[in-house]
Amino acid sequence: MNLEMLVSKYIASAEKVLSEMRQVQGSVFVSEESICEVVEYVSTYLKDAKYYKAQKSFETSLTSVAYCEGLLDALKLLGAVKFEWPEKPVSEE
Repeated sequence: MNLEMLVSKYIASAEKVLSEMRQVQGSVFVSEESICEVVEYVSTYLKDAKYYKAQKSFETSLTSVAYCEGLLDALKLLGAVKFEWPEKPVSEE
């Protein structure tokens, strides 16, 4: 699958979810267990991004790191974690 097809697939999925999702009424509560589970997903997506980068599969690497960042942003917006994104690119070690 080329990059254009991959992007089209993700856009179509996001459009479907956005058009069908409904807001849950009431206050939001996220358990520590759920937060830990999402953080595990974050770690896995980051590990995958590094792996695919090393394999020169940059499209897949980009997708993985984008998922990682999206989950981190969601946790932050829910008030489950605190962090600030670096203002300047972080150099690789």
